[in-house]
Amino acid sequence: MARLLPDKSDKSTAAIRLKRALATLTQRKSSLGKPQYATAAELCRLAGVSRNSLYRYHGGTLGVLRKLQSERPPELAPSGTRPIEQLRTENTALRQQMAEFAGLIDHYYAAYREAVAMLGRRDRELAAVRRRLDIKPVLIKS
Repeated sequence: MARLLPDKSDKSTAAIRLKRALATLTQRKSSLGKPQYATAAELCRLAGVSRNSLYRYHGGTLGVLRKLQSERPPELAPSGTRPIEQLRTENTALRQQMAEFAGLIDHYYAAYREAVAMLGRRDRELAAVRRRLDIKPVLIKS
């Protein structure tokens, strides 16, 4: 896809190039005959204008682009976006999983505390047995 600004000899202003690029984006069809989803990056690439310039100086054109994006059919939504209801459902499922994980963490922490207590009791019992038997370390000569 060629940019609308082919070389530096083009004297059109950025606003005119952006309007031409916007018109191109609204008329463009994909290979399936459906209109393509227009993005700010694609608009700026076609017009040869930086995105900073679009956001800072060409708010009107950006508003038209946003309106065009809001009127798109649902099948043209970018792959990274999902409907709000689907996100809410996923959020609810994640909260439930989080609660289950918290329960597991509590369970394993209780098991850890019990194991620590058992090891402490075993060490005390071994120390008592050693005292009763009066076992002293023996030096082994080689």
